[in-house]
Amino acid sequence: MGRFANTWRLTKTSWSLLKQDRELLWLPVLSMLSILAIVVAATVVGFATGSFDVDQGTEGLGGSAAVLGLVFAFVATATVVFFEGALVAGAHERMTGGDPTVRSAMSKAASRLPSLLGWAFITMTVGLVLRFLRERLGWLGQMLTFLAEAAWGVATYLVVPAIIIDKHRSFAGVKQSMSLVRRTWGENLISQAGFGLLGFMLALPIILVAALIAVLVPGVGAIVGIVLGVAGMLAVSVVIGALGQYFKTALYEYATDGVAHGGYDIDQMRSSFRAN
Repeated sequence: MGRFANTWRLTKTSWSLLKQDRELLWLPVLSMLSILAIVVAATVVGFATGSFDVDQGTEGLGGSAAVLGLVFAFVATATVVFFEGALVAGAHERMTGGDPTVRSAMSKAASRLPSLLGWAFITMTVGLVLRFLRERLGWLGQMLTFLAEAAWGVATYLVVPAIIIDKHRSFAGVKQSMSLVRRTWGENLISQAGFGLLGFMLALPIILVAALIAVLVPGVGAIVGIVLGVAGMLAVSVVIGALGQYFKTALYEYATDGVAHGGYDIDQMRSSFRAN
């Protein structure tokens, strides 16, 4: 089966599940709104405490700014991880015969909060280390950290489902994900799923229409085009992200017990773990 054909089948199966739980689309929306609030709060606190001193330029970004940045970076990472966990919880509830709601999904994620926070700390730390190496090692560092980020992303692809579904702690969840990915030929896990490419294909017409409006309609057209483009891309991001979490949940279940859940079939799961 071709990669795109498999992605399309996975998308249709994921959508057949998600459309039963449309209210769960509020979870990625809430995640985005929370991140926006965190950015605003970080900016306000930074200027209020003098951590960000505009008059001093880059010299105004001292130790206090670094600490503030780390704190808010962790809060932002933890927020993303929490809502991802909530969506996985909702998807798992649907696949096991339940009828999830935003409240039930967030409640399940909250019950695993310590482990989710641990995972947020791990992934933030790894990201900062890789960023440090990329900035210090020049072109070689950029190449090596790109490969390291890709490998880390694949190896830890199933961490959140491991925490939510099987109640692993953060480090155990990382080990579980690595074990499942290695056992099931997961080196092409994300590329086989292809939800990112699908998202780009859906967003491209929106961008083109928005740009066309901005060019053809003088004055207000630019504003309308920008609003339409941003709103459309955010909508695509929300839906594609949710579909991806449903697929990830089903993939974890398949990797652990060899059974395809939620309407997915064995061929779809095997294709997602296929090595080229």
